Amino acid sequence: IIGRSLFQKISNGNHLKLKKSHVILRDYQNNPIPTVGECLVEVRRGSRRSTLPLIITEGNRPSLLGRNWFQELGLTVSGVSHVDGTPNYAREYPEVFCGNLGAYRGPPVSFSVDASVKPILLRARKVPFALKDKIERELDKLISQGVLEPISYPRWGTPIVTVCKGNGEVRICGDYRSTLNRALRPEPYPVPSVQGILSALAGGKVFAKLDLAQAYLQLSVDREAAEAQTIITHKGAFKCNRLQFGISVAPQIFQKFMDMRLAGISGVLPYYDDILVVGSSDDDLDTKVRTVLSKFREDGLQLRREKCIFRTKSIEFLGFRISEDGIRPTKDKIAAIVNAPPPTNVTELQAFLGLVNFYHVFMKDKATIAKPLHALLQKNAQWQWRTSEREAFQALKDCLIREPVLAHYNDRRNLFLTCDASPYGVGCVLSQLDDRGRDVPVAYHSRSLSSAERKYAQIDKEALAIITGVKKFHEYIYGRGVTITTDHKPLLGVFNPKKGVPDILSPRMLRWTLMLSAYDYELRYVPGAKIQNADALSRLPQKIKVPEPPPSEDVLMLENIPEKLISAREIAQETKRDPVLSRVMQWIWKGWPDNGKKLPDEFTPYLQRKHELNCYQDCLLWGTRVIVPLGVRDTVLKMLHSAHPGIVKMKSLARSYVWWPNIDKQIEKLVGLCRECQETRNMPRKSSIHPWEWARAPWSRIHIDHAGPMKGKLFLVVTDAYSKWLEVKLVPNTSSAVTIGVLRELFATHGIPDVVVSDNGTSFSSSEFKQFLKNNMIRQALVAPYHPSSNGQAERMVQNVKNAIRKMTEGTAEGNLQLVLSRYLLAQHITPHCTTGRSPAEILMGRKLNTVYDRMQPDFRKEMMAKQEDEYPIPGKDRVFQDGDAVFARSFTPGSKWLPAQVVSTTGPVSYRVQTPDGQTLRRHSDQIRARVEEPTESLGALGDPEIPPTTPEAANCSEPQQQDNGNSQVVEIKKPPERSRRAPKYLEDFVP
Repeated sequence: IIGRSLFQKISNGNHLKLKKSHVILRDYQNNPIPTVGECLVEVRRGSRRSTLPLIITEGNRPSLLGRNWFQELGLTVSGVSHVDGTPNYAREYPEVFCGNLGAYRGPPVSFSVDASVKPILLRARKVPFALKDKIERELDKLISQGVLEPISYPRWGTPIVTVCKGNGEVRICGDYRSTLNRALRPEPYPVPSVQGILSALAGGKVFAKLDLAQAYLQLSVDREAAEAQTIITHKGAFKCNRLQFGISVAPQIFQKFMDMRLAGISGVLPYYDDILVVGSSDDDLDTKVRTVLSKFREDGLQLRREKCIFRTKSIEFLGFRISEDGIRPTKDKIAAIVNAPPPTNVTELQAFLGLVNFYHVFMKDKATIAKPLHALLQKNAQWQWRTSEREAFQALKDCLIREPVLAHYNDRRNLFLTCDASPYGVGCVLSQLDDRGRDVPVAYHSRSLSSAERKYAQIDKEALAIITGVKKFHEYIYGRGVTITTDHKPLLGVFNPKKGVPDILSPRMLRWTLMLSAYDYELRYVPGAKIQNADALSRLPQKIKVPEPPPSEDVLMLENIPEKLISAREIAQETKRDPVLSRVMQWIWKGWPDNGKKLPDEFTPYLQRKHELNCYQDCLLWGTRVIVPLGVRDTVLKMLHSAHPGIVKMKSLARSYVWWPNIDKQIEKLVGLCRECQETRNMPRKSSIHPWEWARAPWSRIHIDHAGPMKGKLFLVVTDAYSKWLEVKLVPNTSSAVTIGVLRELFATHGIPDVVVSDNGTSFSSSEFKQFLKNNMIRQALVAPYHPSSNGQAERMVQNVKNAIRKMTEGTAEGNLQLVLSRYLLAQHITPHCTTGRSPAEILMGRKLNTVYDRMQPDFRKEMMAKQEDEYPIPGKDRVFQDGDAVFARSFTPGSKWLPAQVVSTTGPVSYRVQTPDGQTLRRHSDQIRARVEEPTESLGALGDPEIPPTTPEAANCSEPQQQDNGNSQVVEIKKPPERSRRAPKYLEDFVP
């Protein structure tokens, strides 16, 4: 294998013919090596001769002798001696390179889902038969790894997308664009720019690159996120316990995770799942790599060994080849540009220039070289692929074949920004001094001028070049010193930071002067002959779209061409050509047919009016109205509609002059399709009033609204639809949080309502407020936007509150607004409402509120209560016990509920002291005591029939026991239970029989 340049030298005069090579070559990093072709060459070594294949590659590459030449030339390899000083990280950190799926040991990640978005559950998609077994094996693998978990009743469901890998396996991803991504709130975390990463490579001499295996799947998610990521397959639903590819916020979440885990390690630059490690020496690099691997071992993360690169002098990262010398384009992208065929149209040319533009920072003279190609992109330019275009096309390829190099940005070295302008473009070069004092470029930039900018004066163009460079390289120069070089000396008096702003300056230059004042810069003049780099960029700049102002025009007169007018002569001519009206006219002159039912339907309207039709000057008339033929009806409609009078007036105007069948419907359709009429018409007639349903209970449906500002204050007005009870609270603002806090306070007093009616204000329509109502199982009723009458109760209360505040504070000092509100609310609560006939307090609380008006009435309540007590004694009031009565006393200790006891003494009107058989003395209320009947000393059967005690008081109070002689001369004493004291009610004392 040899390079093209060497092949051209050795093939000079040999007339070697190349043929297409089918061999695919790759380097040690698996990058393709572009081939030019292959040929057969005669090779001689000593006495050996042989014809062997020779492969030619692009560029100037080192030659390589293949093993197929060894045997033919008699070469042998006796041994290989190689000493590799690269540490064996796989042996040192086996936990990181074991090949399994990693799992972060820290807390799970989460993402924010908009609660207002309804969960989407889609059906599973059909699976190709050829992939069914592979998909099922992959599902089983993910389940065993803990990535997937079956779920029975998912709220979210995303169908899967199957991606075939190069090794024949499949990768399962969810199509979250149609489901979860619609509800995800953006993750506000910045992704590092490529330019920002490349600017941090200063001082790097040796590099390493680490690659996380299945990066997203190594991060666990919380339960809510796992259920939201649920995928739907032909085998059922599975919730995803790991972060999934296809989640819109997954890149930001993972980048934030990597930045946090690797923070504080200098020279380590994570970009999603790729990590670039930069070291000033082998030892420095090894220390940083070991630090990263130790963190990954602690976190449980896994790396893909085959994609990791250690201790290399040159490495590819983010599409660039990075080395100690600087930054270069990668060979595969250069090959794609070099092998691109010539474009055949504007679209293909734009695609090629877009590919080249990826490396425009490497191409110093790109704009100059590409001028003929950019000319083909101009508006109304004719496509012509001539010699100049072909040369420019090839020259752009040659620029990259030379492999340009940009120096690493070093924040410890001085910065230089060289700017220049030409009549049609501006260019700038950011550069620094290297170790040998040479001015080396860090980045190039150029752009063309818009048509308005091309009319600037030359001093304005030169100033624009400086402003363009400052804006482009803001990340490099802001916050540090920079030397700006220009070849336009007058700018030293305008932008010189050591001098004041000139008194007379154009607004544009003044604006640019103020913008530059934010930077620490020194302005230096250098003749144009010494700054060819920026001068060349400005001569043919890169084509960049800049919005141009519309060209100025002078409008001298504007007049609408009137619509064509129709005369009676034209109507007569069209009537003769009209197949329907011409026959109707003949029937009018010659007589109508006898059987009109057999005629087509289009004649029916004329048959119904046959006695009212007549002809005059070859025009058909219905009364005095001209019957317009079909060919000119559209023109007549436009004439009637020329002033946009509306449907009613247009019909009235038409009925005065013209007629044809279905003219009213055609007028309605024309006005309905007229954009001007529909956009400017009046409001439609108001719909009939549809009252709210009568609330079923107090505080069942409440209406809320914000009022104010009034007297510099804001109010939240809440009214109960059932009782008309009003609540007004002063609030600092109308946010949802404040509104929820006020409602919580009201709900604590009055309870939770069933329905809350409000307008569509942000405080009521926010997800926070809706979630608050949902948590309390309250239904929200939002009225139609811009239709306040739908929330009429709240709107009326707002108006009443404003009027009351205005009246109660007018003519007096403003005072305490809360005091004014309190007085108004008390008056509203006690005033009978015209709808209910009762006060809101009576309906809501079931009682009248005590007010100052009650002080004006005599207090007759005590007298009435005393009289009621006399006339209607309270049941149970006369229940009394005497000392020594046998009773049951209520027990409040575990065991029996009632204890036998005996009344010892009376301690109050309704309280007694009782003693239990065990000698314990208790104090009990009369409600806690009940009478007890004592058992006799002998059985009742042995006593015979006891004597019935007398009912008179004297007999009841007799102390001598009654005796009975039963022939045995044995006296038995019968102990009677105590009797209640009986007396007549007081209301019978005045009764005279």
